This record gives sequence, C-alpha cells and structure tokens, in this order.
Amino acid sequence: MKIITHISEMQQWTKENGGHSIGLVPTMGALHEGHLSLVRAARKESGRVVASIFVNPTQFGPKEDLKNYPRPIARDRKLLDEEKVDVLFYPSAREMYPDGFQTEVRVKGLTEGLCGKFRPVHFAGMTTVVAKLFNAVLPAKAYFGAKDYQQAMVVKRMVRDLNFPVEIRMLETVRERDGLAMSSRNAYLNRMERIKAPMVNLALDYAEALIRQGLRDTDQIQTEIRGFLKPFVSKIDYIEVVHPENLMPIRRFQGTGLLAIACYIGATRLIDNRLVNQHGTKVPGTYYAKTTS
Repeated sequence: MKIITHISEMQQWTKENGGHSIGLVPTMGALHEGHLSLVRAARKESGRVVASIFVNPTQFGPKEDLKNYPRPIARDRKLLDEEKVDVLFYPSAREMYPDGFQTEVRVKGLTEGLCGKFRPVHFAGMTTVVAKLFNAVLPAKAYFGAKDYQQAMVVKRMVRDLNFPVEIRMLETVRERDGLAMSSRNAYLNRMERIKAPMVNLALDYAEALIRQGLRDTDQIQTEIRGFLKPFVSKIDYIEVVHPENLMPIRRFQGTGLLAIACYIGATRLIDNRLVNQHGTKVPGTYYAKTTS
C-alpha cells in the first residue's frame, strides 16, 4: 500500500492510473468494520482503491471532540494494508487548509434539519473537505455508510449541483452483534454506557412495530420513541421521521420514511436511522444514490 500525503502527488498518481476506475473511501480514521465494508465494496467495484484518513478540523464545533478524536494511525494503516488498499491518502491539516484558505462549500436545505440544527458548522466543513478530496483523488465512485445518511445525501446533492463526475455509493449500516451501529465514537462509551447503547437501535425496532400496528401520525411515533429512550439516555437531540430524499419532516407515515435519532449516552453523541415503509418493514439491502451529473 502506497502512502501519499500531498495533494499534488495524489493527483499525479491518479493520472498515472487513469486507465482504472478509482474508488474512494473517505474516513477520519479510527477504522472499524463499517469502514472496512466500504473498502471491500470499493475493491469489488473499482480497479483501484484509495482510502483517505483526515480528521477534518472545520467540521468540529468549538465544544466538540476534535482534540480527543481517536487517531490510531498505525492500526488503521495495518487494517487498510490487509484489505489491499492501493493508496492511503493521509494529508496534514496544513496541506488541506494552507495559510490564507478562505473558501467554503455549503449545501442549503438538506443541511438545515436533523444534525444540522445541533451542529451548525459541521456540514459546511464536511462538504468543503469532501470536495477537496474529490479534486485530489479524482475518483469514479465514493463510498459512504448509511449510518451517516444525512451526510451521504448532502454529498450526493453537492456532487449533482457542482457537476462532480463521481458516483455516490451509500452502503447499509454495519452493526455490532447487539445492534449498535458501528462508529468510531463508540470507543468513548464506558462499560455501563456501552450496555445502554443498543437501546438506540431497539428504539427503531419499536418504531417499526408501532407502524406495523397501524400508527401513522409521526408526532405520536416520536412521542412514543422519546418515552422509550428517555430512561437510557442523558439527552435527546432529535427523534424525527423525514422524507428519505429531501429530509423534510413528514406528518403522516405514507410510502417510505427515514426514522432518525440523535442522542447522548453519557457524554457520547450517537446517531442511528432506518428506512421503513408504510407497513412497518425495514427497506432492505444496499442504499444506492446515483448522481445525474
């Protein structure tokens, strides 16, 4: 596995490997099975695979966990090497944001609800760095996990609006055996918090059951889920039922909706979601978001 730290070198590598389609897996490191499932999908579908590791400072708010975000780079390098990744793109903050950097990429609409209400700087930082990664790596496809559903839909919109020639692949959330969605931030949970954490996924199960029983009013669904979760969490940011494409709240469950939760267990913020149809059945398989550019 080749390690590249400079944008110009990354672009040159892409030019030299231009006869192969390139799949990009953008990460902030602290890799887990969810990330590796994206790498395997990229390996299956692409001629060359690039994984990036960059803890992006511009998507962290002033009271968020940038300083303490896990950075086990030696372990991450070993995992990517074992998965036969062709290139690890591992730039520094100075490389990505040189002195005098003044540009921001912002997507309106999709970023205003869900996590955007509670993390006001997050999405502009995320779309800016993803745009820079796309320009550095020049991939044909990029891979995202459905746990960060809003993030993937925002990237899809950015790609469409700015005509990036990149196909966005969103793969299903990978979970621990007890149902907890895999996340680098799960490492922050202490023993007792880790025992409580699967209740977030169970809350989605409960929501499905309510819909199967005929409950369609989303305000009632949210009230029920809030009551279910409250004994196990320290804070709830949101429990929402939204349209899966525009992420706008829906009043009555018809067709397919996205059930989305963000809450804290102890000091750790966890998010999870599920696409569910009007029969209360999870929409199965791989999520696929192809751009029209």
